[in-house]
Amino acid sequence: MAAAGPDAGEGARFRILGPVEFHDERTGLRVRPLGAKQRAVLGVLLVKAGQVVSAHRLIDEVWGEHPPAHAGNALQAHVARLRRVLAAAAVATGEPHRDWVTTRSLGYVLRLGGATTDADLFHRLAAEGRAAAVDDPGRAVDLLRRALSLWRGPALEGSVRGSICATEAALLEESRLTALEALYDACLRTGRHHGITGELEELVGEHPVRERFYDLLMVALYRCGRQAEALGVYDRARKHLALELGVEPGPVLRGRMEAVLHHDPVLVLPGPADPFPAAVRRPPAAPALLAAVPRRPAAPADSAPFPAPDHCHEAAVLSLVDEVARLRRHVERLTSEQEALVRRVDRLSALAATSWSSTATTSSATSVRAG
Repeated sequence: MAAAGPDAGEGARFRILGPVEFHDERTGLRVRPLGAKQRAVLGVLLVKAGQVVSAHRLIDEVWGEHPPAHAGNALQAHVARLRRVLAAAAVATGEPHRDWVTTRSLGYVLRLGGATTDADLFHRLAAEGRAAAVDDPGRAVDLLRRALSLWRGPALEGSVRGSICATEAALLEESRLTALEALYDACLRTGRHHGITGELEELVGEHPVRERFYDLLMVALYRCGRQAEALGVYDRARKHLALELGVEPGPVLRGRMEAVLHHDPVLVLPGPADPFPAAVRRPPAAPALLAAVPRRPAAPADSAPFPAPDHCHEAAVLSLVDEVARLRRHVERLTSEQEALVRRVDRLSALAATSWSSTATTSSATSVRAG
């Protein structure tokens, strides 16, 4: 996760990007339900803030397939305790008579009133950061780090007992990872590649099948003059994807590997108007790729010089050349097998049609003789 920073904004806020709690920025007051079931009730009501959640749905969320004998009464007791806990939050906001949780004929509803949630703030800052990435990547970095600093742990930690909170937690986690990808993309746009390689290494370790983190790490390492390590990152990605998912790296990551392999100028530090990442290029034929290895094009004069390749660099390059050739042969073999299979199906279909026609003719002749 990105380095922590001050939360943006002030005021009363329910927080779900971590353990569920109420926090008043002005007074520093934090109110967190102690019981697991109370936390689950609060988590569901916050996810569905402003909507009535039926008692039956809350019972399913809190107890699942094993509710107590008098689940309705037990739920009422937990809601009553939750109201008492949140009463302190109402006092902190200057609304001593406010009742956050309201009973309705079909269930319960939590109304935020003048309060907000940290998830809403996170989404707003992340969206602003992504929008600023091309024209003002420095501002994008600041906005995205502020957004990510709102996270204090897994979303809805301690409240995930049913499908409502589990689904919301998964969606929020995906939003966090997308914001991280946008953050490091913006860092690369501003030339901060030296400072992010360690963070990207951690993310690659935590999310070994997320190709975008490998892609960003490869570019950062290449710009630090560490071409062999960038190529090694691709090899790690290929092994993890094969082991975990049984697939090869996608076209974006393969295109990035070939760009690193050939010192593609697109990997040079982009300017503010040069979007990143570059479009994926079609891989050259195997003979052209092999011919290009010993005579790599020189980097542009205004780019940082890269060290001359040593034997380890050449070994890594040749290893990846072999891998590209092997993948191409594999694709060609699969294509050939597919074509053979199609021809076989066509022949079987023709035979079946002939057989059916003969059977139909024989049957008709028999019917005529019988008549």
